[in-house]
Amino acid sequence: MKNIFIDTIHKDEYLEVLKVWEASVRATHDFLKEEDITYYKPLILNTYLDAVELRSAKDGDNRILGFLGVANQNLEMLFIHPENRGQSIGKELLNYSIKELSVSKVDVNEQNEQAVGFYKHFGFEIISRSELDASEKPYPILHMVLK
Repeated sequence: MKNIFIDTIHKDEYLEVLKVWEASVRATHDFLKEEDITYYKPLILNTYLDAVELRSAKDGDNRILGFLGVANQNLEMLFIHPENRGQSIGKELLNYSIKELSVSKVDVNEQNEQAVGFYKHFGFEIISRSELDASEKPYPILHMVLK
């Protein structure tokens, strides 16, 4: 595993965070259409990042390798740059969110089977399902809680 540290994200890092988000989504959310990514991108940058408590995983060069966002004990976002997947960065961020930010819930796209498996592996279980995502798009969301 790379030598990483977890840090607070500041507004001047939002564009770097957005790049990590987009690269991650393109690598893991193959069910999304290009127009969906175009739709979500400004929402992430201008609305969603401000609505959550943000933390990043950075390397020794201060580059953001992945990030998370939490609101009301719910893990709202957890994205790892595809170049850094498989290096326990997601695990480190998830453990941090549980210990330091009291995360006990997560919502995840049903079609993102890798993410569903990841959260199940770390003790989350599905308690309910929504047919539409928060933007009323037809991407079912699984609501999970930490057992």
